[in-house]
Amino acid sequence: MPELPEVETVRRGLQPVMEGARIEQVELRRPDLRFPLPLDFAARLQGRTIDALARRAKYLLIHLDDGTVVIAHLGMSGSFRIEQESDPEPEPDVPGTFHYARSKDEKHDHVVFHLQRPEGCARVIYNDPRRFGFMLLAEAGALHEHPMLNGLGVEPTGNALDGLLLSDMLRDKKTPLKSALLDQHLIAGLGNIYVCEALWRAAISPKRLAGTLAGKPGKETVRTRRLAEAIRTVIADAVAAGGSTLRDHRQADGSLGYFQHTFSVYDREGSPCPRLSCTGAVQRITQAGRSTFYCPRCQR
Repeated sequence: MPELPEVETVRRGLQPVMEGARIEQVELRRPDLRFPLPLDFAARLQGRTIDALARRAKYLLIHLDDGTVVIAHLGMSGSFRIEQESDPEPEPDVPGTFHYARSKDEKHDHVVFHLQRPEGCARVIYNDPRRFGFMLLAEAGALHEHPMLNGLGVEPTGNALDGLLLSDMLRDKKTPLKSALLDQHLIAGLGNIYVCEALWRAAISPKRLAGTLAGKPGKETVRTRRLAEAIRTVIADAVAAGGSTLRDHRQADGSLGYFQHTFSVYDREGSPCPRLSCTGAVQRITQAGRSTFYCPRCQR
């Protein structure tokens, strides 16, 4: 499942083409994805101008000039492909690079946005072999009340998530720390891969009871400060690397994310811990049905 960094890199890839463009037509090649598409989906988008592309947690938000917002989720295999009227021929793959020509298998192209820009026409195509993604409509003024967005926690980017906020969030939590960090009501968009990586960077065990990290009300602790910084930096590093190319994730221009090449612990069971001062090895355990990778020697 694409996580926050993957969705953010998709947003950044689509932004130059979609923001400011006029939607000439929306072509629906099936009536549903994970959920039925809104009955008036194409009609409400036709003729509208895209004001902005935003993201909330793992949701892509397409803001239109009349206050309508398209809420899009990639599901497990969803991706967007950009085709411009002057697209050059794709270059052949070169060893050591992370780019390939996007598949144009139309049987999985379900929604096509036909766009008009001053510099010419473009098509943005949503492709989803498994159809676990979805597109819904909402009003900008009531966006925070939408069932998909209502109750989401703080974003794990910028400076909003700090040691003090994390300490207050975790206080009295009796669940394992990793489970608490995956709670979307606490931290929005933080997924399994990046929780494992952040906990390793902060040298904190995923098995600790979450509440043991918290300090007194209004106070941060060394561990919450260290963990908040690790979460922010691992997300920033992953976005800069274009996300992690696992299973079906690709960026909007066909580039492969490559953060997975710098994983410290995720999917590295049995490998030596990469921390220079540690002689441990990465172990895999299961927590709440999800794989957790960590070093039991240095993560306490």
